Amino acid sequence: MIELSDLAEQVLKAAKIAGADAADTFIARGTSVSIEVRDGALEHAERSEGIDLGLRVLMGKRQACVSISNDSPSNIEKMAERAVVMALEAPEDSSCGLAEVDQLATDWDVDALELFDGGNAPSAEVLQQWALEAEAAALAVDGVAQAQSSGSGLSDTSIFLAGSNGFRGGYQRGSYSTSCVAISGEGSAMERDYCGEARSHLMDLPDATYIGQLAGERAVARMGATRPPTGAFPVLFDERIAAGLVGHLVSAINGSAIVRGASYLKDALGEQVLPNGMSLIENPQRPRAAGSRPFDGEGLPSADRIIVKDGVLQSWTLDLATARKLGMDSTGNASRGVSNPPSPSTGNLALTQGEHSYEELILKMGTGLIITSMIGSTINPNTGDYSRGASGLWVENGEITGPVNQCTVAGNLRDMLMSITPANDARGHLSRVVPSLLVEGLTIAGA
Repeated sequence: MIELSDLAEQVLKAAKIAGADAADTFIARGTSVSIEVRDGALEHAERSEGIDLGLRVLMGKRQACVSISNDSPSNIEKMAERAVVMALEAPEDSSCGLAEVDQLATDWDVDALELFDGGNAPSAEVLQQWALEAEAAALAVDGVAQAQSSGSGLSDTSIFLAGSNGFRGGYQRGSYSTSCVAISGEGSAMERDYCGEARSHLMDLPDATYIGQLAGERAVARMGATRPPTGAFPVLFDERIAAGLVGHLVSAINGSAIVRGASYLKDALGEQVLPNGMSLIENPQRPRAAGSRPFDGEGLPSADRIIVKDGVLQSWTLDLATARKLGMDSTGNASRGVSNPPSPSTGNLALTQGEHSYEELILKMGTGLIITSMIGSTINPNTGDYSRGASGLWVENGEITGPVNQCTVAGNLRDMLMSITPANDARGHLSRVVPSLLVEGLTIAGA
């Protein structure tokens, strides 16, 4: 962090010399290793190391962003000069600008977030062994024809944010992962499924054999898939994909969509958007979670936020620019990359879990569809009309009768979200802790 801090000071100094009224810089340095195997042998190995420096300069109410991947003094100087020239040609935007000093985060505990385990990273040979173990476990499942791919990897990323408003802050995060894709059946009857796990701490990563076996079992469970009947049926979104349904709600309350008026929830602040008793909470300081951070992309403090309380929408997701346009305060949700200005985004989310198990919801649905994977998407952000390709399992009289595919589910997101019944099977380590969700009365287009 000392090195990145020094680089940040160089960038800000160069921006000032180039004539910028104000500036901030976002620096990311990372290392990653990925290993893939196939048929018991190494298929692909990749290691990357690099640093990216992003600079945003403001000239009055005009701004521009420039990034480089070479941190030599001459390149930093040229980046600053180019950014100032670009800003002078940019259109005016009354909402752009850095945070005020009294808005900035001043106290945080990076260690409490446990984003980096600080341990010795496994070697490429160890990663390859994990990938081989996952592949072997998948192939050992009766009915698996082949393992399409099996891999393992790690990453180590450090970021630093600094601005002419006085903010200085950085942190480091790591990740370890193993995944496997298995195929069952042959020819046109092939079916594919996967399992992938990632953790910030190596000790939390599940065993590679477990991951491969689960991928194989999932692929075999899809063998012999047929098309389901057409009609209106309850649909159970499996926990693996249920977060995507909540993601549509999150997108609809993003400040960028609200400012443009391109959201079916643009007038829903203070209105009910989920069933009674259900809440959606953002917790950006949950330990060991991928979406955790001590401060946002503009240096504002991160804090717990109630997005939906007892079914009622409480706030939009805002950065400084969208908050200014709406005459509101930022919610501390600015996300930042090296090449773009800040934009609003959510991190860790948790939806209220239900009282019923996954199996109990299957009994409750009677006859309908369990969706385990989805493809394609046709979603109207202005109306909430929803249509997606799906595959999964068919349920008759509360019992799974077999796999299905080649179908489409359709409905309206506002109605869908108001009818959800949650299970109690959410996985707590994920950034989005969302259980399986039963949705009533969707239209299924099948056979």
